[in-house]
Amino acid sequence: MILLAILPSARRISALVVRYLYLIRGSWPRVLELIYWPTVQMILWGLINRFLVGQSEWVAQSAGLLIGAVLLWDVLYRAQLGVSVVFFEEMYSRNLGQLFVSPLRPLELAFALLAVSLLRTALGVGSAIGLAILLYHYSIFDVGLPLVAFFANLLVMGWAIGLMVVALVLRYGLGAEGLAWAVTFAVAPISGVYYPLSVLPDWLRPLALALPSSHVFEGMRAVVRDHVFPLDSFWTAVVLNLCYLAVGIALYLAAFGIARRRGLLLQMGE
Repeated sequence: MILLAILPSARRISALVVRYLYLIRGSWPRVLELIYWPTVQMILWGLINRFLVGQSEWVAQSAGLLIGAVLLWDVLYRAQLGVSVVFFEEMYSRNLGQLFVSPLRPLELAFALLAVSLLRTALGVGSAIGLAILLYHYSIFDVGLPLVAFFANLLVMGWAIGLMVVALVLRYGLGAEGLAWAVTFAVAPISGVYYPLSVLPDWLRPLALALPSSHVFEGMRAVVRDHVFPLDSFWTAVVLNLCYLAVGIALYLAAFGIARRRGLLLQMGE
């Protein structure tokens, strides 16, 4: 009897497995997350491999090009997380309802999230820049004033994506939380972070050119290799970012309105 008491029950285990399968089936963001990472990693590293084959001399001539790309990419990633993760912390603590009992407006919360995102990004990326100088003797500040333009454009794009993720979570609940960690990497293969856009298939380039990030990284390579700051890429990225940020704010406000009407602000949490 003692042995039977301590042995695991296949019936109880299978019941829990069924429960978790129903949980996955009932949430499309969870299903998407299952296939997301392997697909993105395969596409990204396949394109990197395609570029590096026969291009080692190109990379060698541009000292620090890949390190600079990684540092700038982290600006976009940290900016997006700085918005979405800080918002999630309010949801985990079930604090959204309490916040909006006060005179706080949804747009004021959004601006506060953007400000915190800026601080978090500066701290996180700043430490990485310091390590790059210390370990690899590479300073991204050698790029000069164009660095400010690159940083600002990627920061704003990260904010736009972060607000879109917040809108999804407000609308569909914490089942969509995994998108916060994954959605930015969806644009990595077509942003040309580690390779020029010419590596992409012809049918994919128009989609890449619709992203501010692709113009930023193309501009970075032009500065590093040709010592020319492409104003056309800069202004294209600015215009696209304004559009993305407007869409992000609109989706956030619309999702907030739906959540408030349905009483979801008091129900969301761990």
